[in-house]
Amino acid sequence: MCPTYTEMEKMGHGFLAQCDTHKSDLRIRDDLDDLQNSLESEKNNDCHRSVQKSVAVLFAIGVLAGSAVGIYILVQYFMRPFAYQDSVPLQDAEVTARCNGTDNEVTAAPPKRVSFRINTENFLLEVQVEDKLEWLQTCHERWNSTWGTFICRQLGYIRLLQHRGVNMTDAKLNQSQEFVQVPLGQTTGTRHMWQTRLGCISGHIVALKCSECGSRSKSSRIIGGSDVTVGRWPWQVSLYLNNKHVCGGSIVAHQWIITAAHCVHNYRAPQLSSWLVYSGMVSHSTVRQNVPASAVKKIIYHQKYDERSHDYDIAMMKLEKPLNFSDSVRPVCLPQYNQDFPAGTECWVSGWGHIHPDSAQMPRSLKEAMVPIISTKKCNSSCIYDGNITPRMLCAGYPDGKVDACQGDSGGPLVCQTDYTWRLVGVVSWGMGCAEPNRPGVYTKVESFLDWIHSIIEKN
Repeated sequence: MCPTYTEMEKMGHGFLAQCDTHKSDLRIRDDLDDLQNSLESEKNNDCHRSVQKSVAVLFAIGVLAGSAVGIYILVQYFMRPFAYQDSVPLQDAEVTARCNGTDNEVTAAPPKRVSFRINTENFLLEVQVEDKLEWLQTCHERWNSTWGTFICRQLGYIRLLQHRGVNMTDAKLNQSQEFVQVPLGQTTGTRHMWQTRLGCISGHIVALKCSECGSRSKSSRIIGGSDVTVGRWPWQVSLYLNNKHVCGGSIVAHQWIITAAHCVHNYRAPQLSSWLVYSGMVSHSTVRQNVPASAVKKIIYHQKYDERSHDYDIAMMKLEKPLNFSDSVRPVCLPQYNQDFPAGTECWVSGWGHIHPDSAQMPRSLKEAMVPIISTKKCNSSCIYDGNITPRMLCAGYPDGKVDACQGDSGGPLVCQTDYTWRLVGVVSWGMGCAEPNRPGVYTKVESFLDWIHSIIEKN
């Protein structure tokens, strides 16, 4: 039997020496013996070659396995999301067609507890309780400003402006009809059913007014987008760093702007003086003429922001001085708590980003584009972003691309209209390339950060 390669290495010259000693003890052999020795020698050589071939094959398999692992790591690295920085090759027609199926996901609405609304004519608070279809007025008993602030926030407003009790006689209401009352012993919340009752002991019902937002002047279009007129998106701002537009943002209050964390996380204090915020404009050519700049007092981005995945990609800027609201400068409303925007909802994105993904030139005028919401299930499929969409993100765009946000639009608004009110549903965050098939825009889901937004404003 042939010795193994390891055994041969251990024997070394000793193996050959044993063969030579054996030969010296033999007498002269005939031709048959010589032939037999020759065959045995050839057999030993074949054994050497067989071992060498086995080692070579094992080495080749190891190289191939290492290469495969290396390629996999590189693919995983380069497929990670970027904030509209790098493009990926367009997919072929077969893959694109396969991914263009309809979005049939049905989003389950959260369990309905209590819903609120404010009557736009008389500012009376109306409440819909549990399974009741009708909207009921609220008795003024147990009412306080804490409840007013809570409800304004639930409805997407930044703050409570005023609240009071209105005499039911003045409101021309039937005192024997059904009303609701603030739950006894509960501070705020919607988890428990409010008490329903026939009539109010005080004879008064609640009226309240929240901060105004989400409207635009009646006199008032990104890749595939159109030019915008002044006042069409009055909450849109341009963030300038060192006298250059870098990102967009949205006005939500007199002194507060919402933008993306990746726009600002490397440029905070002591560089605040390098930032300027321009509002009420649609063209950068007017920046140095008649559009005043707002200095920045504070920049706060979410403490959980992940630079690699762009999760928690949201930030707020506080201005040195309050903005003066007008037809061209107005705040946008926040989403309501648990408000759902199902797949197919038509929303609008605006900004001064690149018109073409390969162009280094940004447009001088503000652009806008309509993009439909895409369900998280579809956006997370292997055809699109393959699991990179977190619960704090949402997608909007088209399967075949062509219309999308791009570099320079980051931080800007994705707004949707409900009941004649415009709400900041998303913040332009990241994407693979710009307007490419099966690569829709990814936005920070503002509804996931409502508590954070309100806490930042309260504390600062």
